[in-house]
Amino acid sequence: MKRISVLLLTIFLTTLALIACGRKPPPDTTLSEKAPTSSNGIFVLSSSEVTEGGALPKEFTCDGTSATLPLSWSGVPEKTKSFAVIMHHIPGSGDSHWYWVLYNIPANVTYLEKNSIGIGTLGNNSVNGKTEYAPPCSKGPGEKLYTYTIYALSAEPQISTSDSDVSRDVLLDTIKDITLASAALNVTYAR
Repeated sequence: MKRISVLLLTIFLTTLALIACGRKPPPDTTLSEKAPTSSNGIFVLSSSEVTEGGALPKEFTCDGTSATLPLSWSGVPEKTKSFAVIMHHIPGSGDSHWYWVLYNIPANVTYLEKNSIGIGTLGNNSVNGKTEYAPPCSKGPGEKLYTYTIYALSAEPQISTSDSDVSRDVLLDTIKDITLASAALNVTYAR
């Protein structure tokens, strides 16, 4: 109970900080969308290259080398059978862009190195529709908020369409009943 109280306080303070900076927190992401069932702590997503709310290094955008961000996670819930990762951005009400959809990540994997390949199955992105990472380009003035989310799943997603048809919405719909916990890492980028 104490961990959940600390988590809620952290979410509240992060939201206040974002509002104070003139940024709106994403409506569909939190540090943990479902109560984690881990016996060893809160499910957490992090990166060696950026902290929560920090600026995404140029290397991981279209202005740099378009590398995928290295990610690691801890506090994995018991009974996790696989993971999925989504990177997205919500530019306005009712609109979303996704840059990275990766699923069928084995349960024994707890990190993705920069430009990781050969782990999991790629879905499509909303930039060019290809089954690949599409780096953000942050069009328009001001900072944009991008969210990486890891999902701990109780089973591998059962997807009957081709990988090129697996969008953010398709994956989220497929995993809604098998998600044990999720954790998010929010970053910003401005050109």
